[in-house]
Amino acid sequence: MKLLQGKTALVTGASKGIGRSIAIRYAEQGANVAFTYLSSVEQGQALEAELAAKGVKAKGFKSDASDFAQAEKLINDVIAEFGSLDILVNNAGITQDTLLLRMTVEQWDKVINVNLKSCFNTVKAATKQMMKQKSGSIINMTSVVGIKGNAGQANYAASKAGIIGFTKSVALELGSRGIRSNAIAPGFIETEMTAVLDPKTVQTWRDAIPLKRGGRPEDVADACVFLGSDMSSYISGQVLQVDGGMLT
Repeated sequence: MKLLQGKTALVTGASKGIGRSIAIRYAEQGANVAFTYLSSVEQGQALEAELAAKGVKAKGFKSDASDFAQAEKLINDVIAEFGSLDILVNNAGITQDTLLLRMTVEQWDKVINVNLKSCFNTVKAATKQMMKQKSGSIINMTSVVGIKGNAGQANYAASKAGIIGFTKSVALELGSRGIRSNAIAPGFIETEMTAVLDPKTVQTWRDAIPLKRGGRPEDVADACVFLGSDMSSYISGQVLQVDGGMLT
């Protein structure tokens, strides 16, 4: 039996990296998958075909979750298309790194809107359907940076720390309706973005991690499968660190 058989999942920001791995893992575990992309249209179309080939229903939506009207339309479109919404994964996020002294108001606002406000938008829009079903799993992607902070990432750290507070509050508000809310905090995950970095720097980061390697997008995706499935039915309001022991 597949862990997510018959469930409908929505994954935001799924055209590449961690989001793409989550969508693929979900399809492999039997979930019907809706996902969003913003600028990567060709990658979005390719992912839709790849997911459908696994025998599940799959559909990509070009949508900006940081805009409430678009997020609300997205949720309504997904429910109309799939008939339900069992798992919501808020994965869409950006970085605009610079020291606080040089950070512009625009850089601050953009990161807060894309990373944090998008979680509010999609969760608020999805709540009515999940309350009607008396079930649902909300998974918000935070970061180890949201727990410990990081120089040059004040905007990103604030957005990811905000996600933790938001996730815990949602768990308290919606738990009585059978809705769970958890966050995942990835550590150093090796994706397309890290592939262009200096190899020596990357190796230094690996050496500082107790498990002596960077994480794979699949490591985060597997945690998402667990939190989306009935195996975690008594887990809510938690932050699951997928960091190889980095913050131990």
